[in-house]
Amino acid sequence: MYMTRALPVERRKQEAKKEAMNSMNDVFTDEVLQELFPAERANDFFEALFGDANEGAYDISLSFQGHDEQSNSLHFNLDLHERPGCCLACNLTSGLPEVFSRHKVINIQGLVSDVEKRLGGEAKCGTWKLGRTQQPAKSLHFIPLQIDLT
Repeated sequence: MYMTRALPVERRKQEAKKEAMNSMNDVFTDEVLQELFPAERANDFFEALFGDANEGAYDISLSFQGHDEQSNSLHFNLDLHERPGCCLACNLTSGLPEVFSRHKVINIQGLVSDVEKRLGGEAKCGTWKLGRTQQPAKSLHFIPLQIDLT
């Protein structure tokens, strides 16, 4: 007769939590990311900043980078895509983490609250932080967003 050993309760909880977190890619689909950070928000940002949305040098989108199991945190990027005929220069984007963290149109705190709602009670969002602007390509910069889960 074949018998399986029951996993200790704590280990079953850890396995269930791990499985739930591994499904984060299913939660944060491209469609959901666009709902969390609509494309129009970049125009609203530049309208507030310059008085004209056409003055902006980039569009902003949200991308999901994954769940770090060790730190129990979610990682997103605010991707800055150069607009046609514009220049996405480092001097335009290096100070953005500080600006984005406080700007009412970008509304990172509201974004974090919306992310928590998408977690469906599986986890709660704790503290968040924006990292330094990165430049993987001439026409693409990104600002990392880390959200710690509780």
